[in-house]
Amino acid sequence: MQPVRKAIFPVAGLGTRFLPATKTLPKELLPIVDKPLIEYAVDEARAAGIEEFIFVTSRGKSALEDHFDSHPELEQALQERGKEAELAAVNAPKLDPGQITAVRQMSPLGLGHAVWCAHNLIGDEPFAVLLADDLIMADRPTLAEMVDVYHEQGGSVVSLMEVPPEQTSRYGVVEPGAIDGRLVEIRGLVEKPDPAAAPSNLAIVGRYVLQPEVMTHLGRGETGAGNEIQLTDSMLALVGHSPFHGLILSGRRFDCGSKIGFLEAGIGFGLRRADLAADLRASITELLSGADD
Repeated sequence: MQPVRKAIFPVAGLGTRFLPATKTLPKELLPIVDKPLIEYAVDEARAAGIEEFIFVTSRGKSALEDHFDSHPELEQALQERGKEAELAAVNAPKLDPGQITAVRQMSPLGLGHAVWCAHNLIGDEPFAVLLADDLIMADRPTLAEMVDVYHEQGGSVVSLMEVPPEQTSRYGVVEPGAIDGRLVEIRGLVEKPDPAAAPSNLAIVGRYVLQPEVMTHLGRGETGAGNEIQLTDSMLALVGHSPFHGLILSGRRFDCGSKIGFLEAGIGFGLRRADLAADLRASITELLSGADD
């Protein structure tokens, strides 16, 4: 069984929900506490053993690559001023030469198309996909757990969470087979089904471990929901031909593509910081008491 060495990060979106903040700044660089969304995703991939990081970008997104590069002037200034903690924070996201690659998605044709844009870099290897907007707080990184399932079961693995039945039209939803604890056999997938027709309330979160054959199906350019090339539709073509499982989240997912989810993530991750938690709790209490005035 081939190891999962490569990960795709679809980061070509315009971030229109966060304008004007994202007018010149990629939304994936918006910070949760003091670390940008994309760094959380890359850190999760690193913890899962990923060695090659592929960003699918668009015009004006070169700052994403810069974040993982050296910044000699800043590093020198911090070193000269004895700011060791700040220097360590600047150096933490650095990737080794050759580890990061960027390809362009020139037209916004959907998540499936964004993934397909990296097909030449994936070749015949299994690969991961991480959506930075889906920020997951967990004791053990979600992708690492999924890679463990891949090594045990083979085939493809997606991350799942239960959603209210009336919200299934927002997600890719799976048709489950046998369920063993958090492990779910997948017999089918539907993109954004009407609640009345949804096969379950188990929705796919933005983490995937996929076989390279999915690129063949994506390359046909067939459109689905929203007249876009959907990743879910091409994953369906793999079901029945190789093992396909879902792993129910053990942590909490924050939808950082929405303003409320972004705010919740900042609070949630802030409360996990020993240097911030007490003051943050006090501030929240004060703000809530003032809101009643």
